Amino acid sequence: MCYYNGVKVTHSEFIRLKQLEKAIAQLDFLNRPLLIGFDYSDAPVIKAVAGKVDFEVTQMEWGFIPPYLKNREAVDKFRNGYKDANGKFHPPITTLNAVGEEMLLPGKMYRDAALHRRCLVLSSGFYEWRHVHPMGKQGKPLKTAVKYPYHISVTGKEVFFMAGIWQPWTDKETGEVIETFAIVTTAANKLMQQIHNSKMRMPVILSEDLAWDWLFKDLSEEEITRIATSQFPTEQMSAHTIAKDFRAMPEPAAPFEYAELTPVEN
Repeated sequence: MCYYNGVKVTHSEFIRLKQLEKAIAQLDFLNRPLLIGFDYSDAPVIKAVAGKVDFEVTQMEWGFIPPYLKNREAVDKFRNGYKDANGKFHPPITTLNAVGEEMLLPGKMYRDAALHRRCLVLSSGFYEWRHVHPMGKQGKPLKTAVKYPYHISVTGKEVFFMAGIWQPWTDKETGEVIETFAIVTTAANKLMQQIHNSKMRMPVILSEDLAWDWLFKDLSEEEITRIATSQFPTEQMSAHTIAKDFRAMPEPAAPFEYAELTPVEN
């Protein structure tokens, strides 16, 4: 007879168990092998339940919308750029990503969200381009680079967590309320320096213990910045080339080899 029992679930196991439990119930919207940021579509996100050490898996619109934009027309101008009455073009502002080193600076649109509305963006792998300058006839690299797409994932993890921040937005004309988010980025690690070699950036990938802290802990500004600028270990990541037309393929992450390309080093 069992009169005494014990179970201890670590922070990481708690998130993993809860995520899997809720994923089963919402499998339809979690089964999306390719999300393109500039479509500004919904994506699966984990956010904390207010007042509880619990969370929900929900959908948010990828592309942080600041609260001062009053309607969808203003959002479209913000995202796509526009000409004013004098014919001056105002360039688009992209808010798919938030720079981890800068988002807490005074006056930044992401500051309040980073302090109070942090979330986890679910991923089974993300996509990035490597720029390679082929050699010309004179033995010098050509100015125009050839771009090779890659699929990057965390080794041994079907799903992993990216740091995110979220913002509720209300359309002042229709009353529609939606939740929007941005993925936090940091400086590239050794692997991503070779792949995303044009901008040297990568998403902030979190271990499950750091994911717990990001979601639930009352973090100081120093702690937020420390997590938001952390680099996931290269040796725990995997990457392979994919077809250049991967966006039109039923399995966009399928490996595709390029004979002329030197492999990246892990």
